[in-house]
Amino acid sequence: MAAHFWADPNLSQRDLAERVGLSQNACWRRLQRLHSLGLIRGSNSNSDLHALGFDLTVFVMIRTRHHSKKRSEAFRAHVERLPEVIDFYRIGGDWDYLIKVVTQGMSGYDAFYQKLITNFDLAAVTGFFSMEAIIRPVDLMNLR
Repeated sequence: MAAHFWADPNLSQRDLAERVGLSQNACWRRLQRLHSLGLIRGSNSNSDLHALGFDLTVFVMIRTRHHSKKRSEAFRAHVERLPEVIDFYRIGGDWDYLIKVVTQGMSGYDAFYQKLITNFDLAAVTGFFSMEAIIRPVDLMNLR
């Protein structure tokens, strides 16, 4: 499948303008407007984490004992500092948070887990270990 223009952060402004049928100046103005509206938040490149040795993806579900604003903010700040965290969500239902963790094997996950629970009285923490990524956000960008 051919990548769409919005899936390629390395696409030059000239090439982008040509692909969407605008002059370079008009394209630049529209890009600036999209940035100012917060619809574009920079650009990024995607790394093959597995090739870098990060071979374990774990979806961690957390139930907290305390739900005060102060404790929630402290927990959020704590999780945001953990480098293994790829995605972090507050969710509804029986669980309070969902964290996507990418790490180097089970020992890497255990080290993450020990950091996660340090200084926090959590009611429950469980991990779901990914065996295979079938569709990822990068894959969705390549839809025709």
